Amino acid sequence: QVQLVESGGGLVQAGGSLRLTCVASGHLFSTYAMAWFRQAPGKERGFVAASGWLARNVDYDDSVKGRFIISRDNDKNTVDLQMNILKTEDTAVYYCAACPRKIGYHQWEYTYWGQGTEVTVSS
Repeated sequence: QVQLVESGGGLVQAGGSLRLTCVASGHLFSTYAMAWFRQAPGKERGFVAASGWLARNVDYDDSVKGRFIISRDNDKNTVDLQMNILKTEDTAVYYCAACPRKIGYHQWEYTYWGQGTEVTVSS
């Protein structure tokens, strides 16, 4: 069983930065792929970024490549999402997710989810 708790959301102006953090409980964290998804109002939840259990194995949705960075610390059981050059279209609730396998790009591939943290980017 893995429990995930996100933090770091808030209100930021376009062009600004935010850093989201997800803290995981459970001693198997280092073996899980970790991901961030987001859900904007009226839209489906979609993939943002993921990190395999090897931190160098990462991937991003095209919409955030070059602006967002995912990183994990297996000693601290955390996975962060550094979000730079934020755009109004990045406004969403951001969710942390864990998968006991390799990186996935769909919600159904992830077993554990956090409660979400809201990010609002103003123009």
